[in-house]
Amino acid sequence: MRTRILRFDGAVERDPAIEAWFGAREGELGELARRWFGVLRGCGDEVREVLHDGCPVACLGDAPFGSVNVFSTHVNVAFFHGAALADPAGLLEGQGRFMRHVKLRRGVSVDSAALRRLIESAFADIKDRVGQE
Repeated sequence: MRTRILRFDGAVERDPAIEAWFGAREGELGELARRWFGVLRGCGDEVREVLHDGCPVACLGDAPFGSVNVFSTHVNVAFFHGAALADPAGLLEGQGRFMRHVKLRRGVSVDSAALRRLIESAFADIKDRVGQE
């Protein structure tokens, strides 16, 4: 049995509040967040975005699948249904019922191909979930 899908009102093609959010986060961590949010945005023409709980969220329509956030020492790339994603590279962290995230730190390389696959998988997963409603 599948769980109900979380929905966010106000998701739009390009949210000016998100550009302002990135503008306030300079430096390496801000650039990491911008880069990976760009990958989330690039998943498809139907991707929408919204600033929710203080961070940029990528949605399929109004159904969120990923987000980024900048902290003092790292960036999180988070997945709303991350617990359901295959993660052969072992990048995902977290113990929540649904959410998982990848921590990106200054000067520490990440398996970019594996992170891209997680993002693509998260988008495919939300498309499947929305299609089954």
